Amino acid sequence: MGIIGRITSDLRLMLQRPPRQQFAAICYRRHKKTGELEVLLITSRDTGRWVIPKGWHMAGKQPHAIAEREAFEEAGILGKATRDPIGSYSYLKKLKNGLKVPTRAQVHALEVKSVAKDFPEKGTRRFEWVACREAARRVEEPELQVLFLAFEKLLEAIAADTPKKSGKAA
Repeated sequence: MGIIGRITSDLRLMLQRPPRQQFAAICYRRHKKTGELEVLLITSRDTGRWVIPKGWHMAGKQPHAIAEREAFEEAGILGKATRDPIGSYSYLKKLKNGLKVPTRAQVHALEVKSVAKDFPEKGTRRFEWVACREAARRVEEPELQVLFLAFEKLLEAIAADTPKKSGKAA
């Protein structure tokens, strides 16, 4: 088999394999003065487009813990992610060799507790806190746009499922 045949065969195999899996966080907080919901957008390091923190599988880590770690490494966010995902979205991930591969990002809601002054990717990205509608307008992925537009309702559902601490001994 010649070089063209091998490339074609490799490409066919790559396109047949299931999408690669990443784990992501929609980081959120309430504005201190207005109480309005804000979500975090960061820029990708390569293209500068607006995205959310996300990363690859890490051995021994649960998906929500990966989302928390990526939020810290990429934006200095410290907080708690939902154990269950709130949704997912697909996109084409551009690899270092220039190849674009189908990727699925499982998304967890992450309530921000604080923002670290120092974190691994500080200075490599821009970030902004925006309303959900603005976040949906800025991101390119249609499924992520839908997640942002539904996010306030999703938070209400999460709050309803979260048991309240009564302060009483069991």
